[in-house]
Amino acid sequence: MLRPCDRLQFRLSILLLFVLVIGLPTASLSAGLAAYRSEMHTVRVQAAERHQVTARLITDSEGTGAARQWAQVRWADRGGPKRTGLARAARGTPNGTIVRIWVDREGTVTEAPVRPADATATGWITGCVTAGAVFAMITNARAGLAHVLDRRRYARWGAEWDRLEPQWSGRSP
Repeated sequence: MLRPCDRLQFRLSILLLFVLVIGLPTASLSAGLAAYRSEMHTVRVQAAERHQVTARLITDSEGTGAARQWAQVRWADRGGPKRTGLARAARGTPNGTIVRIWVDREGTVTEAPVRPADATATGWITGCVTAGAVFAMITNARAGLAHVLDRRRYARWGAEWDRLEPQWSGRSP
């Protein structure tokens, strides 16, 4: 024989389990696919706007810290005038070394475009983080529900105990 609050807790737990079973994969797949599609759009845009050119270092790539340091480079962009800019080169690369750099449509040195593998990784990571967040929300909702109903049960049981305790202890109310 179950109390009404026990039946309520059971029904709400079943509802939360249903939300977990249906909602977790739906939310994580939706978020992962949305992140993947967005990142693939960035891949396509950057691939269309950027291209690699061959440049020559006109200063040594020196410094401490990172493996790649800023150095001045010079290049001719698709038959146009010679250009000069800053690009990253391996630390210790001497003056005169040929390097490949990425430039945009205006001929400004830029980073390499995002790779499709990065878009895939972003989609997977977003989907996994979303799944973890949905699981945590459902778990916390169930724990909160149990806490509220337990407090209600204990308050009701405490009131009953206060009412019955004088009879059991031999004291009169």
